[in-house]
Amino acid sequence: MEIRAYHPTDCEQIAQLFYETVHTINAKDYTQEQLDAWATGTVDMVLWNQSFLIHDTLVAVQDDKIIGFGDMDQTGYFDRLYVHKDYQRQGIATLLCNQLERRYQGRYISTHASITAKPFFEHRGYLVIAKQQVERLGILLVNYRMEKQK
Repeated sequence: MEIRAYHPTDCEQIAQLFYETVHTINAKDYTQEQLDAWATGTVDMVLWNQSFLIHDTLVAVQDDKIIGFGDMDQTGYFDRLYVHKDYQRQGIATLLCNQLERRYQGRYISTHASITAKPFFEHRGYLVIAKQQVERLGILLVNYRMEKQK
């Protein structure tokens, strides 16, 4: 497995990974209606590509297949972190987090973690600042605003 910087040609594969991961891994914590609102199956590729290019974005690749990705903005906000549904619990998210956290020079790192991801971030030393409900397509989803001091 290789961890490398994001390339614009990765965007379509990342969008598919995002959809499949949300609809399988997060299904234990969210209803089908919530999953459908969270990951509709269509993303604005131009906007996603732009955000990945602006952020510090890393992808994990194995056998020319993207098996994970993560991105952090300039303020230390961990925007997205997803690992392919078939590659869970192999340390991929940890490797991505380690590199992104190490590269960020600020004092605090924050994220909005799903119910599913909350234990992962807690294990990494992130503290829950607030439980919140976010609206996607008129559907409410629970997530957690979390922060870690470097």
